[in-house]
Amino acid sequence: MIIYPAIDIRGGKAVRLVEGDFDRETTFDADPLDAALRWQEAGAEWIHIVDLDGARTGAGANRAVIERIRASVHCRIQLGGGIRTAGPIQELLDLGIDRVVLGSIAVTDPDVVRDAVSTYDDRIAVGLDARDGKLATSGWETQTDADAFEVAKAMGEAGVQHIIFTDIRRDGTLAGPNVDALQQMVASTHASVIASGGIGAAEHVTGLVDTGVSGVIIGRALYDGRIDLQQLLGTIAHV
Repeated sequence: MIIYPAIDIRGGKAVRLVEGDFDRETTFDADPLDAALRWQEAGAEWIHIVDLDGARTGAGANRAVIERIRASVHCRIQLGGGIRTAGPIQELLDLGIDRVVLGSIAVTDPDVVRDAVSTYDDRIAVGLDARDGKLATSGWETQTDADAFEVAKAMGEAGVQHIIFTDIRRDGTLAGPNVDALQQMVASTHASVIASGGIGAAEHVTGLVDTGVSGVIIGRALYDGRIDLQQLLGTIAHV
């Protein structure tokens, strides 16, 4: 199971939101590169970056910060936020991003996802962010009636190899992941499932080993010291 320390960028800073609410924001690093270097030093193989401004508006407002991170760390980088057309995908891959995460577009224009997967294979992931099983888009500010598990099934059948499933109700709360929903997601799709939302302790991570998820994204619990990344990576390696 791969651990993905998260860096959510808004206004050029590393922040964390609670349940995706932009009015419930905490800034942890004025320079997100500091966070990236910290996670690299702790032994991270991957870093998960979200351009929150991009997710909300569809524009890559934090591209310069992301470029600095890419140039400064050797970790593999998974990046999402605001990629709503095919155009930016090649640009980001050329920049050295290892995997591009497509979110809202999986709901609004799934053909773009199918074409991207056909072209870029496993360098494309799909982010499915749900409230009570229904997907939200545009930085989680637009609620849809699309069923997360049905979309996951369709994406897997389209060749998507990685799905990031976020339970918005849990995100940033540290209350633990939605294990039942994660198990349902794993059973719903051919794609591997990366868990996101609610991780608040190392036990939350080790408790997901038997669910079949391929990875776990951790944010706030790393920033406030509830989880020691280096220690957790050592534990997971022996599970």
